[in-house]
Amino acid sequence: MQKKLLLSLFAFTSLMANSETEALKEQLQSQQETTQKLLSRVEMLEAQQQSSTNTSASFSQNAYLPDIAMILNMSAVYRDVKNSDYANYQVPGFVNNDLTTDDDNAELPFNANRGFNLNYAEFAVHSVVDPYFEAFAYLHMHPSELEVDEAFVTTTSLPAGLRIKAGKFKSAFGRLNEKHQHSWSFDEQALIYKSLFGPDAISDAGVQLQWVAPTDTYIMAGVEAFQGTNDMSFGYEDPNLFVGYLKSSVDIGDDLSILGGVSAAHGKTVTKENSNIYGVDLTMREQLGSYSALVWQSEYLQRDKDVNASRDSQAGLYTQIVYQYNNNYSTGIRYDRITKNEIDLSSYAGINTDNLERYTAMVEYKPFPMSRLRLNYSHDRSKIIDGARQDINTVMLTLNIAAGAHGAHSY
Repeated sequence: MQKKLLLSLFAFTSLMANSETEALKEQLQSQQETTQKLLSRVEMLEAQQQSSTNTSASFSQNAYLPDIAMILNMSAVYRDVKNSDYANYQVPGFVNNDLTTDDDNAELPFNANRGFNLNYAEFAVHSVVDPYFEAFAYLHMHPSELEVDEAFVTTTSLPAGLRIKAGKFKSAFGRLNEKHQHSWSFDEQALIYKSLFGPDAISDAGVQLQWVAPTDTYIMAGVEAFQGTNDMSFGYEDPNLFVGYLKSSVDIGDDLSILGGVSAAHGKTVTKENSNIYGVDLTMREQLGSYSALVWQSEYLQRDKDVNASRDSQAGLYTQIVYQYNNNYSTGIRYDRITKNEIDLSSYAGINTDNLERYTAMVEYKPFPMSRLRLNYSHDRSKIIDGARQDINTVMLTLNIAAGAHGAHSY
């Protein structure tokens, strides 16, 4: 009787084990079928995606929505010269705002008034157009006008390290020319840039070709062709301004970066005479800590211009040091000087035209990367007002706000 009971129990256990095995087999087969269906679905989606990529008719612009930013720049200024007098200053040999003539080339779009200034509201738009182009536009809204500061496209897929830019844009000449006013380290334009190019620097309609060498050391060469409407140094009506430059940077150790470049611009003046400008720049950045750095930047520019069968030669430089204490605080000093002014200065007889220079200091507070307060002081010895050399002291407090998607600026 006991043997029969044990045999019955064994048979029952074997039957249950077989049933469980069959159930597991059925479940595994079902999962395999589901997995196969999912793999088929993935293959179908990948095929559709590849077809969409290869077929321009399937392109969807909704995948490339633009980045939009608004930048506000305003200031409160004290200057020990009346607004009406300052608007007509002269820099001997460079800027001649004589009320008795039509020569007026010292525009004052930034910080023009003693008192309060809304310098501009800038709207910046950037968008990936398609796999081959990016588009950029920077619109300046001044109190009395709307200005297209820049509007251009760049290529993104050219081979061999090449890139083309076309439209209206700031030239990559030198170190400062390409930077927008709100990205300057000081609130006043460098003296030699203002004297040779005016407040907009070299900014014109044209085309640019750049090439980055396939080397471990960064080497970039570029050429540009512009309409040439900058009447401070060029201004002839046909496309006549050509710019070339070579730039490089190296890292020494983990903390020191050195950037340098040489630039040249050739064009014609309004009287169809040759005008050539040469520049050399050097920047050194020492990283002192995670959020602390010291940046020394210098630039030298020289202009040789044909005038009435003779040649005028003029040059100047700036050198500046900016110490970034941390993410919130920075301070810096800058020295500007006109070093050469070999032109006819007979119209300034009796006026000292030597030692045209300016000293500037600033303290900056950034509570957040998109907002900035800066206190700027300058002592300017480069200007003549009402027929007399005059030292000008300026104190300004500026507020800069950037709202929206706006790319970081180079140091």
